[in-house]
Amino acid sequence: MFADKTLALAFCLLIAGCAGAERDTKPMPLAKVKAQPQISAAWLDDYEPRLREAIKDSLFELERRDDVLVVTAPVQGSFNPDRPHMLLPVTLGPISRVAKVVEGDKSLAVLVLGHADSSGVLELNRELSDKRARAFTAIFRLSGLKQDRLMVQGMGANMPRASNDSAQGRARNRRVEIILTPQPTLRALLAKFSQPVPAEQVVAKRVVVADQAK
Repeated sequence: MFADKTLALAFCLLIAGCAGAERDTKPMPLAKVKAQPQISAAWLDDYEPRLREAIKDSLFELERRDDVLVVTAPVQGSFNPDRPHMLLPVTLGPISRVAKVVEGDKSLAVLVLGHADSSGVLELNRELSDKRARAFTAIFRLSGLKQDRLMVQGMGANMPRASNDSAQGRARNRRVEIILTPQPTLRALLAKFSQPVPAEQVVAKRVVVADQAK
């Protein structure tokens, strides 16, 4: 009799243990993960010819760079040599046409980057590049682009595309870039270009700004 009771008790404990294990192994609900926006690259094929038409017969250049379209305006020929952050009248046409292409599509956004060469004082170069970029954004704002679709950053001399050892290289580095990107990726793109500035060598006290104004 005692053996039968012991066997029955063991059997009950075994069943309870299995049930407990079954409860313990029940999968926990997964936390909701915010999905990243899926951006189709078809817009690149759509907008590239429209932008080429907008900047036709100007000094502006257009290129695909990763998943964005970049319109580059050289400082020379775009800004007043005597007032280095004032746009020349000849520049207003292509900027306005680019803004016209973008304004009606709320799925697109614009990041404007100003660039300088490495001559002169680092901080003055950054300020000048920022003012030049903001001269471009002013045209986009007049076209109706709001802050959630339009951002600006002065890069100074941090992103040269040519050597600063020659006048020709420095002229290539002085530029403004209009970057077209899908609106959901705008802030991430801005963050990419807002990394801390690397340490620079000490610059002489004498400020060299004449080359920047060319």
